[in-house]
Amino acid sequence: MEEVCLNSEPVFDEGDEYDVEGDCTLVEHDDETGETQLKKEPPSPTVGLEFDSFDEAYDFYNMYAKQQGFGIRVSNSWFRSKKKERYRAKLSCSSAGFKKKSEANNPRPETRTGCPAMIVIRLVDSKRWRIVEVELEHNHQVSPQIKRFYKSHKKMILAAKKAQPSPEPVTEVHTIKLYRTAVLEADHIGYSNFNEGINPVDNSKHLELKEGDAHAVYNYFCRMKLTNPNFFYLFDLDDDGRLRNVFWADARSRAAYGYFCDTVAIDTTCLANKYEIPLISFVGVNQHGQSVLLGCGFLGHESVEYFVWILRSWLKCMLGCPPQVIITDQCKPLQTAVCEVFPNAHHCYCMWYIMQRVPEKLGGLKGYEAIKRQLNKAVYDSLKIAEFETSWADMIKQHRLGDNKWLQTLYEDRQMWVPVYLKDTFFAGMIPIRENEGLNAFFEGYVHKHTSFKEFVDKYDLALHRKHLKEAMADLESRNSSFEMKTRCNFELQVSKVYTKEIFKRFQSEVEGMYSCFNTRQVNVNGPIITYIVKERVEVEGNEKEVKYYEVLYETTQVDIRCICSLFNYKGYLCRHALNVLNYNGVEEIPSRYILQRWSKDFKCRYLLDNKSGNIDVYNPMHWYNHLHKCALPIVEEGAQSQEHYKIALQELEELLNKFNNVANDFV
Repeated sequence: MEEVCLNSEPVFDEGDEYDVEGDCTLVEHDDETGETQLKKEPPSPTVGLEFDSFDEAYDFYNMYAKQQGFGIRVSNSWFRSKKKERYRAKLSCSSAGFKKKSEANNPRPETRTGCPAMIVIRLVDSKRWRIVEVELEHNHQVSPQIKRFYKSHKKMILAAKKAQPSPEPVTEVHTIKLYRTAVLEADHIGYSNFNEGINPVDNSKHLELKEGDAHAVYNYFCRMKLTNPNFFYLFDLDDDGRLRNVFWADARSRAAYGYFCDTVAIDTTCLANKYEIPLISFVGVNQHGQSVLLGCGFLGHESVEYFVWILRSWLKCMLGCPPQVIITDQCKPLQTAVCEVFPNAHHCYCMWYIMQRVPEKLGGLKGYEAIKRQLNKAVYDSLKIAEFETSWADMIKQHRLGDNKWLQTLYEDRQMWVPVYLKDTFFAGMIPIRENEGLNAFFEGYVHKHTSFKEFVDKYDLALHRKHLKEAMADLESRNSSFEMKTRCNFELQVSKVYTKEIFKRFQSEVEGMYSCFNTRQVNVNGPIITYIVKERVEVEGNEKEVKYYEVLYETTQVDIRCICSLFNYKGYLCRHALNVLNYNGVEEIPSRYILQRWSKDFKCRYLLDNKSGNIDVYNPMHWYNHLHKCALPIVEEGAQSQEHYKIALQELEELLNKFNNVANDFV
């Protein structure tokens, strides 16, 4: 073959930058500011731009990089083997890739981040260089305000010196600090080999990595980026190159958010319990009611600034689309950050996290068991705000808890966590509303208090694999299983044709619960709105039964219905009290608005049909990937129905790949 690709072994060492030869006159000195500026801002690199020479293409990208605040280098070159003529090159951000592991006793710290930003240029018609591939996104902070001096920019100043006709000096001055950056390994955490006069490092605001952790994390991200094109990650480094925060999300997580972006929980269990890894997880719920991962991060410090960075990174990863509801632990810095990054989202505290702290916070008080019973009654059993206020006040007064700081804080924040205040918020079943309901962290069973970064990276793939397998099995059962009917109610039969198996079982318990309701009666009429009272026998302590009264509003013209228990907003399906009133009024089918498509067996396929490509950015590869992934799902679903379908789908996909290869060959 005439052409040889040197992709694996670049002609230039990845630590070197291209030496600019010739003059570069596109700089000028500003006497007032003492800074070198471009005569005009260079345009952003775009596919199709052409240059008369390789040097011009390099200079163009170098000046763009300087204006944006990053350096560049030639990371790959391709040559024709006979003529030794370069015909293709990749110009990358200076933070691209990772350095080879050094055998030296005191190796230099890793300052690269595997940044994907780059352009690929190609020689066309044997005389012009054309940009054929562009990636503008960085995975680290880039800003022209950051006063950092890059080697590639130095070449520009040297070239400008040559080009100046007068002896006036180029006065762009950069201060070079003569000290070493602390590396991210165990032997260097806690101190830095700085020269005298430098203040000691505050490691409390950086990730504390042990030996091998840094390489494990970096290597994992590099591997994922190679095997998973839509894998997204960002590093937050301080000015000295120390790692403060990390965020990442794989392709499945990004696709899942496209479907399940209504309610998101931010799990900070590892932070609250002081685990070795400061893990923060973004979690949603899928069509089976299962937790689904929407992204992860490591947080170097529990401050507003650091939480804001994590949240903004996640929002950027999800193409700037914020969730409607955000559930978090009772963490004030996180609350402030959520308000800043997601000003229009409804932010709530997770009641389960709060109630889990009751033994720790109140366990030592006299009469603890009685306090706990009254607290549970106020939180779980109150149907009206007045009921909660009365029950809470009685508890405080009876047990003389007026000076308890924790209870004072809970009461001040009551509108953010007590269910009776959150009846208008849709939670998709993500918060427990009954005393016997629990909540499991996404990585429960995979992470313990002393799990290291390296161990977590090893377990991360296993955890996701098992979760995905569980979802696939639930898909299969929902499509192929026939559901057992437990009543003769038409509501049960109607929903069995739509819902996934797990959600159907949950709804089925409400249908069965209709038989514990009795004495449904009309108590008020206001035009088309009728108010009903439904009585229900409910279990209380000691297996005793208690009769509770539920108020249900029924609008006759639009067949709208709402129960005071608000189960529909909490869980996403109608309660037994509302079903009882519909049945009482002779309604044989649940109105379609109360059968949410997010619980349906074919939700992802339906979602695709309902959300065409009208909002897709045709210039954004991230949008391409997400849209293509969703478009391919119906093919996967149908292809798995039978062996014949599987063979047809596989054959068509192979033909499509062959077409891509033909296009690629024509291009080269």
